[in-house]
Amino acid sequence: MFDIIALLIPIVGFICLVAIVRAVIDGRVKRRLAEMQASEGMVRALAQADEARRKHEVLKWGLVLGLTGFALVLIELFNLGSEDPGAYGLLLAAAGVGLLLNRVLQGRDA
Repeated sequence: MFDIIALLIPIVGFICLVAIVRAVIDGRVKRRLAEMQASEGMVRALAQADEARRKHEVLKWGLVLGLTGFALVLIELFNLGSEDPGAYGLLLAAAGVGLLLNRVLQGRDA
């Protein structure tokens, strides 16, 4: 179990790094829009699109992380270790099901 957690630590670190870079870039784009004195309608449309995208991102990552956590609980219950390919398969399958479920839920909103 500790080997799997040790594997997940760099992955989570990379995801955090990407989130930080993305936040900085989004801030620069918004600042540039303010400097260019873009029309109010264009700024409002961009803000609404950004808000909708963020809601879907929260749903996606909530599903993926929730199902991955559930998979970690199952790995512990079945006493699987890092030498068992089933443990990795269970983690990947849970993340995949989360992404597919997100896609199905996004299709309903559209």
